[in-house]
Amino acid sequence: MLYRQSHTPRNDNEVFARLESNVQSYARSFPAIFNHARGSELRDVHGRRYLDFLAGAGSLNYGHNNPVFKEALVDYIQQDGITHSLDLHTEAKERFLEAMQDIILAPRGLDDYVMQFTGPTGTNAVEAALKIARKATGRTNVVYFTNGFHGVSMGALSVTGNQYLRRAAGVPLGNTTAMPFEGYLGGEVDTIAHLERMLSDPSSGMELPAAVILETVQGEGGLNVASVEWLQRLQALCNERKILLIVDDIQAGCGRTGTFFSFEPAGIKPDIITLSKSLSGYGLPLALVVLKRSLDVWKPGEHNGTFRGNNHAFVTATAALEQYWRTPEFGQQVRAKGEYLRKRMQVLVDKYSPDLVDVRGRGMMIGVRCADPKRAAAVTAKAFEYGLIIERAGPEDEVIKCMMPLTTSYDELDEALEILNHAMAQEFGTVSAATPVMSRLQADRLTREVA
Repeated sequence: MLYRQSHTPRNDNEVFARLESNVQSYARSFPAIFNHARGSELRDVHGRRYLDFLAGAGSLNYGHNNPVFKEALVDYIQQDGITHSLDLHTEAKERFLEAMQDIILAPRGLDDYVMQFTGPTGTNAVEAALKIARKATGRTNVVYFTNGFHGVSMGALSVTGNQYLRRAAGVPLGNTTAMPFEGYLGGEVDTIAHLERMLSDPSSGMELPAAVILETVQGEGGLNVASVEWLQRLQALCNERKILLIVDDIQAGCGRTGTFFSFEPAGIKPDIITLSKSLSGYGLPLALVVLKRSLDVWKPGEHNGTFRGNNHAFVTATAALEQYWRTPEFGQQVRAKGEYLRKRMQVLVDKYSPDLVDVRGRGMMIGVRCADPKRAAAVTAKAFEYGLIIERAGPEDEVIKCMMPLTTSYDELDEALEILNHAMAQEFGTVSAATPVMSRLQADRLTREVA
């Protein structure tokens, strides 16, 4: 049953092929028509079950149709609560602002920050962050890092490294400077020292930037992780040069790496933070810029958007904060599952070396790098046939990337890893496809060790 193949008839997708733009992407890798979702599972119109290790590209950290959020949302709708409000004051927004302040910001020493609601997606938050950084400093240049991804609207695209995406802009993307991320030039090269030298040398060609923007764990760039020391040195350098530090926590935030903000283990305090994806908890569009009060130099209406007032998202976001972040237990569970995943994936790397190179990422934002990107594609395609939806990341899509809901059970993690093992065994041809990656007894023992 675990390895039952599920082929969708060709004509199932005829309407989409005929009427939808060529720009569609995920549907090309997962050509099914889905009509039901709960927790970590999806079902298609034929009743076939899939484990979802894509989770809306990280926008469903608490699973599909989380019953706590659904109840809160249905109750709100039944009471004829405000749906859309532009930026008018509503009770739903008031509750979210208070919950965000009391549960997330104040306990982390970010109590003198304010919140700006932008358009509904992550790239809207990045656009606002870039604009306010330039407005507050009076400078135009922004430093970004190799393999960084921040969105595909024009400003966000200018700080995104991916050449394929940048080419689609159709115009030059300026007022930004790319710098090497940690490890990009090899472990022996100090990339903070490199950045410091560029900033210090009046002949380097780099204008003093308004800001530096980064992801602490690069999601689309291949699960590259910035170390605690590297982040601390980056903030110190920014503080010394009066450069604003923007952390894009749209994918790595909201608990994905084991703490609500991905930068918490480093003990840094960014000047500006962008959030979206799982902020609403329910997959509803919601984006937020969290910035130091001293940087809030906007004039009324100077940056706006019609859907700043998605009150349904405020309702579910508040429920997510209350349910999962009021106490430390949920974060502890995410860290334990992340360590369990890392150990299990290392077993896969050891088993299928040299086809698998290493384990990458942090927390429940983790994956394995393949030596050959084509074989990574083949593995994820086979996994889909057996009921696992899992994507790839990296410059050449060489990293098989796990982005399951944080609420995924250990049994579901085991099931997904066995599907991956089966797909890898077939693709790499090193062992019998029937050989499990580890016995259930070994898996249970490992669960107890990291729980």
